[in-house]
Amino acid sequence: MRTEASPYHFLVRPTALSRGSVTVDVTNALRQAIVTLDMPPGSAIDKGAICEQMGVSRFPVSEALARLQADGLVDIAPQRGSTVSLVRIADVREYMLIRKALESEALRVLIGNHDATLIEALHANMAQQREAASRDDSETFHQIDIDFHDIIFRSMRFTKIKNIIDGARANLDRARRLIITPRRLALTIAEHQAIFDGILARDNPQATKAIRAHIDAVMVELFAFARETPGLFADGESLGKAGETDSFPFG
Repeated sequence: MRTEASPYHFLVRPTALSRGSVTVDVTNALRQAIVTLDMPPGSAIDKGAICEQMGVSRFPVSEALARLQADGLVDIAPQRGSTVSLVRIADVREYMLIRKALESEALRVLIGNHDATLIEALHANMAQQREAASRDDSETFHQIDIDFHDIIFRSMRFTKIKNIIDGARANLDRARRLIITPRRLALTIAEHQAIFDGILARDNPQATKAIRAHIDAVMVELFAFARETPGLFADGESLGKAGETDSFPFG
């Protein structure tokens, strides 16, 4: 049941009955709300209101917040309550560097060893991206964007690499959602098309160069956004220093 008057109307009551399952449901619901920015960086967390909205006791909510603190999504201060953590540019920089290295290497291994199934899946995904962008549906586009990259890893059965990337995804997805605009959607489509063109041409240098350029472009926009809105970032003020962005390995 959703109550529009509640500040947490986007949270749905868990259907599970066991204590452990309720905790998992509450954790997943809060994580989703934080990642999608329904609970924005720096916002205070009202445990009582969450309990009321989700129809649960304080225990699963407290346990969920502790788990999300371990993931770097929640800050818990004794006597002062809990808040949604600010995004740390330093963390995003590291996550993006991990992605840049792993995804470009994955493409190098993939090209020349792929089949028609991969091409068909990427063709369909590109069409879905364009359709979502035409409706300015940023949330659907974001999920399709994630799947574009996942298609490559699924085709290779590189589950360990995918798990490493997924483990870094929560804070990375928050940062990426902050810069989603119609312009960014259009640029992402063009950048993905360049990657796809390299795969279609079986041109390893072209594809790996395209995926590295894609990640660089996102980082440039994120640095610029963080300088303009430092209050959303734990270390946003550091980007005001000359040459700070040069520390990301561009190219």
